[in-house]
Amino acid sequence: MQAWNIQYTKQAERQLKRLSPDVETRIRSFMENRVAKLEAPQVIAKKLSGAYEDRIRYRVGDYRVICRIEDHLLLILVVEVAHRREVYR
Repeated sequence: MQAWNIQYTKQAERQLKRLSPDVETRIRSFMENRVAKLEAPQVIAKKLSGAYEDRIRYRVGDYRVICRIEDHLLLILVVEVAHRREVYR
């Protein structure tokens, strides 16, 4: 089993930096220690629909981490990180 690589878009990096340091650490830790080590990271995610149908969502407390999975590259691309009340706007 190979570990998945986690990459963050510039937008996701900016959004993470705006969060409190403990929330940022919690989200990064979740992605690196839990998601990246799974054989199929989609199993703990929710597939999105509509305009976001090519993306999945992870729930980390009150925050949502929106990602795209690139299976052939073993890559999880984090495209958005936001509070649950703001993420789909």
